[in-house]
Amino acid sequence: MKVGIDSIAFDFPKIFLPISTLAAHRHIETDKLTKGLGLHRMSFLDVHQDVVTLAANAALKLLKQNQINPKEISRIYVGTESGVDSSKPVASYVISLLEGQYGDGSFKNCDVVDLTFACIGAVDALHNCIDYIRLNPTKKAIVIATDNAKYDINSTGEYTQGAGSIAMLITSNPSILSFSNEVGVSTQGVFDFFKPRRYLTKEEVLLVNDNSEWHGVLENEIAIYKEQPVFDGQYSNQCYIKRITEAYEHFKTESHQQGKVYEHWENILLHLPYCFQGRRTFIEIFALENPELLELQTGETAKEKIKALAKSPEYSALVNSKIYPSEIASGQIGNIYTGSIFLGMLSTLCYHFAQNTDLASKKLGFIAYGSGSKSKVFEAEVAQNWKSAIAKVPLFDSLQTAQEIDFETYEKLHKKELLQAVIPPSNEFYLERIEHENPVLLGARYYKYC
Repeated sequence: MKVGIDSIAFDFPKIFLPISTLAAHRHIETDKLTKGLGLHRMSFLDVHQDVVTLAANAALKLLKQNQINPKEISRIYVGTESGVDSSKPVASYVISLLEGQYGDGSFKNCDVVDLTFACIGAVDALHNCIDYIRLNPTKKAIVIATDNAKYDINSTGEYTQGAGSIAMLITSNPSILSFSNEVGVSTQGVFDFFKPRRYLTKEEVLLVNDNSEWHGVLENEIAIYKEQPVFDGQYSNQCYIKRITEAYEHFKTESHQQGKVYEHWENILLHLPYCFQGRRTFIEIFALENPELLELQTGETAKEKIKALAKSPEYSALVNSKIYPSEIASGQIGNIYTGSIFLGMLSTLCYHFAQNTDLASKKLGFIAYGSGSKSKVFEAEVAQNWKSAIAKVPLFDSLQTAQEIDFETYEKLHKKELLQAVIPPSNEFYLERIEHENPVLLGARYYKYC
């Protein structure tokens, strides 16, 4: 029995900052970001948006475009590293918003949960739901990847920002992709990228050596949470390469495949924290699988030979045929953490749809990564009627309707200084308010649909 993705929907911010604008204000050579990293735009959340609205909007589109009755959905599993609460999951907000459209209790028998493991959390949610459908083939599940990749102003991660959500309907006998049983895994506990709770004393915050109650805090310690991560880019890149290489080798063992497995994949889908990350890191696996070609390269060290191999005609051909289609949307949207690999998947499918490619029965290779750190490698087979399903997903058309913002607006949004939306909400869920008065509802988030 085949199990996988039957339908896809998405939701992205309607505004973006051109990378050229950011480069000019940060005194960075534009070509370094556009030609060097493949970046052209970064999507950014408007005042009324967050990961909950993105997730709920994507889920609603998925339900509507497939005319699905809520009672058909047994699970809604969310992968995110941008949760809005340390206890209440994004998934519980999502069903609450959806019930506002379909009626109270319409999702009361639906199991919901969030899975968090940096950028691989939605892959974990996908595998969990795939296993569930294999055991319950008449059931349906929805997996949602939703995230806001926000970095500190003037940091080395600032130009990789982005936001978005992708929702996928998981069923037996799917219309788009069916997934392999075998999964290669590599895991190691590291601090390459993380979002810790940070602590300050009241004296540091208030400049008074007094442990009096302050905004409900009775302890002398005040916890601070930032959306922006603590990260070491170079070390994270090393962890990324090591994990994906180990997971790739493990997948070969688990699937009893020998030789160059990637050659059996029509396209290679990697986690893309920035557009060209995939092509820059897959060279390590390519070198591992082609030792004789590596040996022919100029250079005294292995690192120099790999650098030369990355510029070889053989590797360039692989990038153009197997990796490039996944990069198209990434360069226009930016990093969306847990959704990045699925954005690459959707970009690839939409590219082939536009090219009228015959993908039926072809295999796609997935190489996922999440900091902290873990990689998973697996593959999927394209269904016979994939085109009819992808025809409903206007990815590239939607990118044309996004609105450019200026640098001043971007910085005000980043610093949360803007009070009014750049584009008022329309036909979508939006964040109406956060409770600040009621002591038993402090911080509760309230949403509406308009």
